[in-house]
Amino acid sequence: MNLAKVSANGQITVPIEVRRMLGLKSGDKILFFQKRDGEVVISNASAQAIRKAQTAFAGAAQTLGVCDENDVQALVDEVRHQKG
Repeated sequence: MNLAKVSANGQITVPIEVRRMLGLKSGDKILFFQKRDGEVVISNASAQAIRKAQTAFAGAAQTLGVCDENDVQALVDEVRHQKG
């Protein structure tokens, strides 16, 4: 268990163990949300956004026929050609 003190202006220092668990680094944003039972949970907002993007793009590579780096590069080249 880790403990943090709230300063007079509402700031806290996240303990090093918690920063490591969440993969937080300077400048990262922390997401606070309350569960139905009232428990407040914190997470790394950047990591949360990446997980949401991964879920949203699930299956997209297969749909586009992307199997490896060469396929990715071919798509990038195609988009650049279309914009050029």
